Amino acid sequence: MALDRITLSHFRNHRETGLVGTRRLNLLVGENGAGKTNILEALSLFAPGRGLRRAALSDMAGQDGTGGFSVGASLIVGQDDDSVRLGTYVEAIRPGRRAVQVNQATQSAVGLGEWLAIGWLTPAMDRLFADSPGGRRRFIDRMALALDPAHARHAAHYENALRERGRLLGDDRAPDPAWLDGVEAQMAQHGALLAQGRARLIGALSHELENLPAQPFALPALTYAANGPLEQEALAAALKSGRGRDRAAARSLTGPHRDDLYVVMAGKDMPAAECSTGEQKAMLIAITLAHAALAARGRPNLLLLDEVAAHLDPFRRSALFDRLRGSGAQVWLTGTELAPFEDIRREAAVWRVAGGRVERI
Repeated sequence: MALDRITLSHFRNHRETGLVGTRRLNLLVGENGAGKTNILEALSLFAPGRGLRRAALSDMAGQDGTGGFSVGASLIVGQDDDSVRLGTYVEAIRPGRRAVQVNQATQSAVGLGEWLAIGWLTPAMDRLFADSPGGRRRFIDRMALALDPAHARHAAHYENALRERGRLLGDDRAPDPAWLDGVEAQMAQHGALLAQGRARLIGALSHELENLPAQPFALPALTYAANGPLEQEALAAALKSGRGRDRAAARSLTGPHRDDLYVVMAGKDMPAAECSTGEQKAMLIAITLAHAALAARGRPNLLLLDEVAAHLDPFRRSALFDRLRGSGAQVWLTGTELAPFEDIRREAAVWRVAGGRVERI
């Protein structure tokens, strides 16, 4: 078990919603626009970052409220219902800042990663393989963060240093060499750790995917394409030697901010972007399942699957449910009707969602 006694207050269309009595498998059923995905988004805020929609905090606040919102849950950590109370909220007086509490003690959002590993798959991710490299980097980083909470700190420090280097190189006046050296040292330190974390993730995922049967889901082969050295000293040297080129280009051309993930469909040796929609979906599911298996070996693990069963045939749905049972994660699924989930109906906790209200069925 991962989360129970979940509360949403003034979160999107949920004025006051509670979910109690969760299980390993949890199902949210309702019409489009009922608020099912909103619940998944609220749960995704128990990970560092902007949640599964990457929405602005102001968009998450219910329009009938004060401009703030709160999400709370009990994290079950022992066999005797021992729990830790997690909470994240936005106050109306600080609408652009998300606060986090653990057992009523204030923590940073990054600290949430120490308690819970969260992964998700949404319909918007179906275009991942044809998306920009930035979209794939975010995909990698979210998975890496679920395995190593420190990954978020390295990403934040690197981005800050990257912006500062860009500002210095873009100044009409020659930048102070000592100051530029210091900024590049920060980029190299955190950039190397960021790239190494991504490389470890792709290696672990590739190993996990090798252990999955080729059917019923198409298996992807993953390649991490690093745009620069993975070692700190070598990255620092590359940044220093590239100052003139980067000043002319008005951007930094070397570093993990330009990395990418290459995916091909194993067996066909075809780039994922050129595969059919069904094949791309199958590969995404395979990656998600492999990642859930890795995450379950560490902290409590939450897996959020939005409309994942809608376009699967009965054979693949059944195989998916079997994998989810053995994933070690607490799983949350959404659907517009119960019929596709008949295989797990009796073992799952099921809620009907309508108009931002939730009823256990």
